[in-house]
Amino acid sequence: MHDVIVIGGGQAALAAGFYLRRTGLEFTLVDDQAQPGGAWRHGWPSLRLFSPARHSSLPGWLMPDAANGIYPTRDETIAYLTEYERRYALPIRRNVRVLAVHTDGTPAANDAPDWSPLRLVTSQGEMHARHVISATGTWSNPVWPELPGREGFTGQCIHSATYPGAERYRGKRVLVIGGGNSGAQIFADLLDVAEVQWCLRDEPTFLPDDVDGQYLFEQGTARYKALQEGRTPAPPRSLGDVVMVPPVRAARDAGRLTWRRLPQRLTRHGVLWPDGREEPVDAIIAATGFRPALRHLAPALTTDHSGRIPLLDGRTGHPGIHLLGYGDWTGFASATLIGVGRNAKAVVERIEDVAALR
Repeated sequence: MHDVIVIGGGQAALAAGFYLRRTGLEFTLVDDQAQPGGAWRHGWPSLRLFSPARHSSLPGWLMPDAANGIYPTRDETIAYLTEYERRYALPIRRNVRVLAVHTDGTPAANDAPDWSPLRLVTSQGEMHARHVISATGTWSNPVWPELPGREGFTGQCIHSATYPGAERYRGKRVLVIGGGNSGAQIFADLLDVAEVQWCLRDEPTFLPDDVDGQYLFEQGTARYKALQEGRTPAPPRSLGDVVMVPPVRAARDAGRLTWRRLPQRLTRHGVLWPDGREEPVDAIIAATGFRPALRHLAPALTTDHSGRIPLLDGRTGHPGIHLLGYGDWTGFASATLIGVGRNAKAVVERIEDVAALR
């Protein structure tokens, strides 16, 4: 029986582990991946953070500066998370997939210290814990866009979650669908090797060159603090969506950061545009976001239409099940490297408070 099991091995799970190791609680992390790095290990080779290293750090240890430029690469981020896990000797079991979390009993009210232990069904057998911190992120639950005709399309159709990098598409005709940072970076990544088009529902908006994730986090923090203190926050400055990391900025400066409206439908070998023109396409890459990966909690808690579990003051409907790192709905900036630490600390303190009642 564990006091706490953390499900996940990425940035949120590591932040939880950092604070758990400061307690007297017996805990372990279980990760379904074979190596450290979480979802970053599945990013494409040219992927970059859009905040400087010093503003993309987990609690306790600053991320080293990027070797070339301001924004750390995918591999630098993986190296940081790998060393973070080693530095703090976090107890982690790998290649363990949690299939389901069961309550096996009627939970008490949220302020009561006594409820049945949680039972975890995993790929390596059953585990039991008084508390579970679910920190599985969103990478394994990608959102697919509505693409009429997709069932008959004979080309490749993938999500950005599994985009392998530009070289695989050399000489191909590719559509990138999605207007956020992933869509912009993948489009820029493909420009020199493929015949690529960037397709969006609405015109993209770009941040000024001197604005990045650090600025956005600071702006959001100011609003968060104002609300916590009962003050009316200043209206957020409307800036845009896409951070001008070096590859995207280079595409813009070369006059190549172009876009067009989404196709009307897919055909067998390509797309049909709204003007009635057909065009052959070899591959479509959907950079259309993710939803929280919470299927393992289905036996214990229900999700709403958006795939989220309703929370009250950050708490789930079971006092032993905690969510960490899925976005602002689970805690301000909790889906970011710099923001998840504050949320991890709060979750661990909540668990300690309950444990003290036993």
